Amino acid sequence: MNSIITHPENDVANDVVFVKTIPGLGVFELRPLDMELDIPLIHNWVNREYAVYWEMNGFSVEEVKNTYYNIQEKAQVYIGKFNNNVAFLLECYNPEDDIVGKYYESQKGDKGMHILVAPSEKPIPNFTWNIFTVILDFIFSNGKNQRIVVEPDARNHKIHLLNKRAGFVFQRVLDLPHKQAHLEFCTREDYYKALQ
Repeated sequence: MNSIITHPENDVANDVVFVKTIPGLGVFELRPLDMELDIPLIHNWVNREYAVYWEMNGFSVEEVKNTYYNIQEKAQVYIGKFNNNVAFLLECYNPEDDIVGKYYESQKGDKGMHILVAPSEKPIPNFTWNIFTVILDFIFSNGKNQRIVVEPDARNHKIHLLNKRAGFVFQRVLDLPHKQAHLEFCTREDYYKALQ
């Protein structure tokens, strides 16, 4: 299955920064987070049981908004759309600016990421996997990004399986102040090899 990736020119009328078309499935787009438009939706997601690892269960809309104002000081936050419907959230950050940067030796070209997929109304086979490839294609489309660093909660077995499928290599368990996490790396080569 060949996908088509494009980088739209940024202008006022078009805030889309990345597009990937997967034949037989549809069109995925990434755009920057719009605080007023998106926070009520994200508030709904992070208050659901499946989003427990985001540690915002019980947060009010205002608390979620304030959290994202803080996150945006150190990270780029994007909304992912699938066929024009909001489908996921992506945070990209420099691990050196994050708590995880104190727990491993970062390298030039490291990029951290966090993802949250919208609750599913009608399950689509391999949908989360396709979102994952959109995100990794987007991050690696920037030549400066050489390796993706993730630190998912050690109990989050679903994401560990997805990471492994995408080429992430488990390094070790980290005892972070707020959670026990798996430190995992994925180079561009690891990812492309995993896709073969």
